[in-house]
Amino acid sequence: MNSDLPTVAVRLWRADAVVLFDWLMSTDLDTVPITHPAQKQALADLLSRFEYDTAPDITGVTAEEITAAQHEVAKDMDW
Repeated sequence: MNSDLPTVAVRLWRADAVVLFDWLMSTDLDTVPITHPAQKQALADLLSRFEYDTAPDITGVTAEEITAAQHEVAKDMDW
C-alpha cells in the first residue's frame, strides 16, 4: 500500500475482524464476484492490513476462537 495516499481508520469489533480475516484467508479472491478490479485489490489490501496491523492478535487465532467469533457475529442476525 502506498503510504503517501490518504488513509482512514476503521474500528471493528474483534469478532468481526476475526471472521473477516478468516474468510479472506480462505477465499480465492479470483472467484469473488466483482464489478471492477479495484474491488479485488481493496480486499487484498484489507487482508494485508489484518496481517500487518493486527498480528498476532487476529492472525494467530485458533479454530475455536474463529468458531466463537462466528457465533458472536451471527447470533443477532435476523436472516
